[in-house]
Amino acid sequence: MPRAVYVLALGVFAMVTSEFAVAGLMPQLAEGLDATVPQIGYLITAFSVAMSFGGPFLAVALLRTRQKAALMLLFAVFLVGNLLAATASGYPVMLAARVVSGVAAQAFFGISISLCAQLARPEIRGRAIAVLMNGLMLGTLLGLPLATVIGEHLGWRAAFWAVAVLTAAVALCTLAGVPDVDHAEGAGSLRDELGALRDRRLWLAFVTSTLIIGATFMLFSYVNPILTGLTGFSAGSVPLLLVAYGAATVVGNTVVGRLADRYALPVLATGLALNALFLAGLALLAQLRVPAVGLLLGVGLVGVTMNPAMVSRVQRIGGSRPLVNTVHNSFITLGVILSSLLGGLAIDAWGLRAVLWLGAALAVAGLLSLLPDVPRGRRALSDRGSGARGNNPEGADAKVVETLTIGS
Repeated sequence: MPRAVYVLALGVFAMVTSEFAVAGLMPQLAEGLDATVPQIGYLITAFSVAMSFGGPFLAVALLRTRQKAALMLLFAVFLVGNLLAATASGYPVMLAARVVSGVAAQAFFGISISLCAQLARPEIRGRAIAVLMNGLMLGTLLGLPLATVIGEHLGWRAAFWAVAVLTAAVALCTLAGVPDVDHAEGAGSLRDELGALRDRRLWLAFVTSTLIIGATFMLFSYVNPILTGLTGFSAGSVPLLLVAYGAATVVGNTVVGRLADRYALPVLATGLALNALFLAGLALLAQLRVPAVGLLLGVGLVGVTMNPAMVSRVQRIGGSRPLVNTVHNSFITLGVILSSLLGGLAIDAWGLRAVLWLGAALAVAGLLSLLPDVPRGRRALSDRGSGARGNNPEGADAKVVETLTIGS
């Protein structure tokens, strides 16, 4: 595995830590900025919306820039966003800081995934993406708790100063440890980039990714009230359970990364089916502590950990173009936004269990969104013949998905 992939993962870790920091610092931010807790919650929404809609425009602006230079520029923009947050004099400045940081983070993810695909050999690209995505998992496992601890002991400004220092350190590591690759594989003019987005199969893959993340975040976005309000855990137990959840995501991400190159579609089908079962099971058994913890860890194993398989599927259709990967990440972020919005409406109407049932429904919808790929895989099987099946990822994908479909 190229060492540069691990350096890129550090960049993802820094940006995810900043993204999640607000969630762990809500009371301090509300007091310091003279705002309400719901207003602080809007800062999370602003970051996600900026990622989802602003990131692709920044990626387009950097299409003709050498990728290492683009990463350094994005580090600079992200650093400015966190410095603004650390020195914010009021809520409007903090809101602007989160928008700036969100746009830079999304473009960084897209370019990093493209660069990662170029640096790794084709047969280990899925594993390389898994290493990159471990930066996201570790941001959940370590970054959020660290930012929270710093904020509680030294104040919320110190947490953003710490992220700024981390960003600068990772930028220096990137400058020294990432090779100066030219434009991304398949990258070209804006017309070429937009042309790659005309493939309807690509948009279907984007929708599947949105549904996977939306289903998972139906639980994760409301995990604290679910564990305390339904399961009966104390508030002090929740951080420990979240650490266990984060550890499960690291394990699941590593396993999926090993399989994503050859079996992206069956991995996605299996993950979605299991996620639907785990979420439905939690909706039924949330009041029982032992089953609830087991089901929570199950969602950790098969939820956001589908990222390497999601990326492999998208790159198989649209290549490793920066714009394709950035738009894909925007659809992933859209899943987070939808889970927060729809989950809140569901809780208001039917209570906490409703978000778990809604998450299970989204997972089933994601599973159904894979079905149009099955006929294409069957054709690939017949064209290549039985002797080529073991070496044909699309054929393997279709065979397993067909089995799952018939079995269900």
